[in-house]
Amino acid sequence: MNVKICGLKTPSDIDNCIKAGADFIGFVFFQKSPRHLSPANAAELSDYYECNYSDSGIKKVALCVNPTDKELSEIVSASTPDFLQLHGTEPPMRVDEIRQKYGLPIIKAIRVKTQLDIKASHQYNLLADWLLFDAAASADLMPGGNGESFNWSLLADFECDLPWMLAGGLNPNNVARAIAQTNPDGVDVSSGVEGSTGIKDDLLITAFVKSAKIG
Repeated sequence: MNVKICGLKTPSDIDNCIKAGADFIGFVFFQKSPRHLSPANAAELSDYYECNYSDSGIKKVALCVNPTDKELSEIVSASTPDFLQLHGTEPPMRVDEIRQKYGLPIIKAIRVKTQLDIKASHQYNLLADWLLFDAAASADLMPGGNGESFNWSLLADFECDLPWMLAGGLNPNNVARAIAQTNPDGVDVSSGVEGSTGIKDDLLITAFVKSAKIG
């Protein structure tokens, strides 16, 4: 089971994810998020990773929300990601443009309210490398990282040509059950491993990865 820990902000966050056995680490580039990184912050974290864990095999993911080319160029230059995660409402044409321009694998997030949202994900099958299903946020909330889940049963019979991750409201206590119910290729967590908003907890990270890998 692949595990992605998103919203890292400090070198110790990276240390804890590596020690716990995560497969992906995520940096957030969305100014309204408490986990947002400036290009300078991202460059520091990326340099720390490269100096200490470049041979770990863990993939760095840059999460963006409806980014412009200018924003993406700054993000890619600063964080040197292995994947771009598009967590906005990017249509297929825009996803294709980004893939062609930056030559990086794409994780396309799908915001789920109903079965129709899941069916609509198939339009990205030839454009993305991973899909990520997250809860559709309430109008006053951020696109992700809110600790909200959706009805996992909507994915019970989901079939896809791409590997996919489950996100939204996951934590160490429910991730094994979520995996058993949906059978994803990976799980993604942010707020579910935080002691307070935007602050990762090393014990929760360890417990989450352990529960996901066993589950």
